[in-house]
Amino acid sequence: MVAESVGFAADLGNRYAIVQPLGRGGMATVYLADDLRHQRLVAIKVLHPELSVTLAANRFLREIRITARLQHPHILTLIDSGEIDGFLYYVMPYVAGASLRERLSDESRLSVSEAVRIAGRLASALDHAHGRGVIHRDIKPENILFNDGHPILADFGIALAVGSAADEHLTKQGFSVGTPAYMSPEQAAGIRELDGRSDVYSLACVLYEMLTGEPLFTGTTPRAVLARQLSDPAPSAHVVRPEIPDSLDSAVQRALAIRPDDRFESAAALGQALESIGRLTSLSGAPQPLPPRNSPTSWLRRLLAAHR
Repeated sequence: MVAESVGFAADLGNRYAIVQPLGRGGMATVYLADDLRHQRLVAIKVLHPELSVTLAANRFLREIRITARLQHPHILTLIDSGEIDGFLYYVMPYVAGASLRERLSDESRLSVSEAVRIAGRLASALDHAHGRGVIHRDIKPENILFNDGHPILADFGIALAVGSAADEHLTKQGFSVGTPAYMSPEQAAGIRELDGRSDVYSLACVLYEMLTGEPLFTGTTPRAVLARQLSDPAPSAHVVRPEIPDSLDSAVQRALAIRPDDRFESAAALGQALESIGRLTSLSGAPQPLPPRNSPTSWLRRLLAAHR
């Protein structure tokens, strides 16, 4: 562990033994650890000290308790959390399988049927979370893990804890939830009051990438991605990969609508559409009609003006 967290590891000693670091992100470092009480491997996510100070332990632990109540076969469960010497952390089961990002790096793209199956199961997970008032905010291939072939959505913990504290102080400190390439237009625009349709858009970005092997839009900042979203229509997955049926392409396009009102009204609705498509052995079918779309630029201008 890094030098400043040696004491943290020592204080964990009666419950967990750190084995090695697994990765470091903009908000936290993840460690592989032994759960000494239950004799199993776990992953411990430790927030960076500056973020821990900004969040405050009471608020973080309160939000983590909400996340821990999410019990779904396709959501990575939180099994413990706490604060030691100013370090905020939470504990998850260790998933040894590859992430979706690793799979896409190796395979470029997935079969159409598997991409639909994965997205459908993740939509079910999101529907479960949204029904309990939890928005993920950071759906991306790195946060989708596989356990015996079953997709699992990870990292609800930071999403809820930081998302609930998404104030100007956090922004000034350089913290934000989300990855630009997978943000909905409203999230990229900095709108704080997100609902489940923002996650629907992000999941559609992941589905598009699973189908085509290419990210939908790229950019180093949310504003750069937003500019692409407003200037370029979402490309057709069918054009990139002709074997993708029109019915699936239409569903992806609908989920990627700029205005939330033009998307599927919920993750459950997206999941139902994908289930219907997946039941067709040829994965073909008539295109699903898209709702009429008003100017996305005018909608975002009104939304941004209302939140100044």
